[in-house]
Amino acid sequence: MTFCLGITVEDGLVGIADTRIMSGNVLTTAPKISCYNFENSYGAFFMMTSGLRSVRDKVMTYLDEEISLMEEPHDRMFKAVNAISDQIRTVAREDKAYLEENGLQFNMHVLVGGQLKNDAEHQLYLIYPEGNWVIITHGTPYHIIGESGYGKPVLDRTLKYSDKISFALKIGCLAFDSTRISASDVDFPVDVVLYYKDSNKLVEHRFEKNDLMEISTWWQEKLRSLVYELPSEWIDNIASQLTSVQKKNRSAKKSMSGKKN
Repeated sequence: MTFCLGITVEDGLVGIADTRIMSGNVLTTAPKISCYNFENSYGAFFMMTSGLRSVRDKVMTYLDEEISLMEEPHDRMFKAVNAISDQIRTVAREDKAYLEENGLQFNMHVLVGGQLKNDAEHQLYLIYPEGNWVIITHGTPYHIIGESGYGKPVLDRTLKYSDKISFALKIGCLAFDSTRISASDVDFPVDVVLYYKDSNKLVEHRFEKNDLMEISTWWQEKLRSLVYELPSEWIDNIASQLTSVQKKNRSAKKSMSGKKN
């Protein structure tokens, strides 16, 4: 499985992806983020993928070839997204039938984020295996591809489009940590890419387990301490009812015991 998280906030974009690759019983690591920084203020975008690694590698090879042959980069994000979609469909035409014959599903989801020369603002897209796509909107300013269930609660409870990019990165790393703890097929190293609005440049970084262990431990201890601090009047009411039932039961037992004697 995979954990790839894309976040869009008012002042930029955050991409977070684990690097664990599973092939049968073999575990390896490989990057799931690809970054494109263009010269002459043409902008930048990144891609994160989940699904069959062989499909991903072939799509990326075709895409890199197409970009290298272009006289100028795409000037709008939707055009770059359409180019990625075209390569996904090309690989589907070439490989889908063969994969299905051998019991494998043609599967590739892609998160694409960035800002190109003529884009008014940065954007985040989700591309489906069929090549169609949607824009991630401000109402729910994130999307996860791969193992999504464990990281959603912290994102849904805390993340807003108006948040700063540093806050979004913190929340994203906590979402990754929650997934890593609960899903055995998601793990370190974890790659992070940041895009600051109108910067025309991506910032990349890789975190090893030791780099984030302190915040993981801090987060776990805070969660436990906050549970202890949670108001408990509602629990006290239940406890008092339970105590009352227990007293009645003991009284009934004593009464029955007296009758037998």
